[in-house]
Amino acid sequence: MMQTARVPLGVKLIYTAFMAVLVPVYWHYYGPTNFLYFCDITLIFTLIAIWPENALLVSMGCVGILVPQAFWVFDFLANLAGYSLTGMTDYMFDSTHSLFLRLLSLFHGWLPFLLVYLVWRIGYDRRALPVWTGLFVIDMLVCFFLMPPPTPHPGLTPVNINYVWGLRDTAAQTLLPPEIWFAGLLLGIPVFVFAPTHFILARVMPKVT
Repeated sequence: MMQTARVPLGVKLIYTAFMAVLVPVYWHYYGPTNFLYFCDITLIFTLIAIWPENALLVSMGCVGILVPQAFWVFDFLANLAGYSLTGMTDYMFDSTHSLFLRLLSLFHGWLPFLLVYLVWRIGYDRRALPVWTGLFVIDMLVCFFLMPPPTPHPGLTPVNINYVWGLRDTAAQTLLPPEIWFAGLLLGIPVFVFAPTHFILARVMPKVT
């Protein structure tokens, strides 16, 4: 007996159409390394998950990006009000960057809400925390040791991917030695971001059926 779809067809079609535009555009302008960002990884996971309604992949996205994307939105709103808090969203207000690319980047604002909706409809998979944490560690190591660090004029080239050198793409943070900063991210984010998000989702969201 076929299971009734829990995610409306319209949601699936709209999201797929958006990704059909974003992926080739981002690949062309930013290159493949742009998809090492956790937000972009989550976009891909969500595309893979939305049609078969895969609970693990959407749950991983929730664990991984709900808090970071909320921080992105806060920084964006502060920038909108004229205050550059961290430099994280300065690119959204850089007129030298394509307006079309910046409009595509607004997915940071709505993707968390979509993920919460999908988990509410499909259910939360408790395996999301360990699986996402493993992916997080691998990706962070790649970004720190193999990808370009910040540079004064990065242009569209992805640098400082996942903020492994600090919150600005134009210069590394100077409060701590780079290795200490990176180790703090590697250990602190799973403990203080992923784990609390997991426990809240496990408590308030439906279980996978």
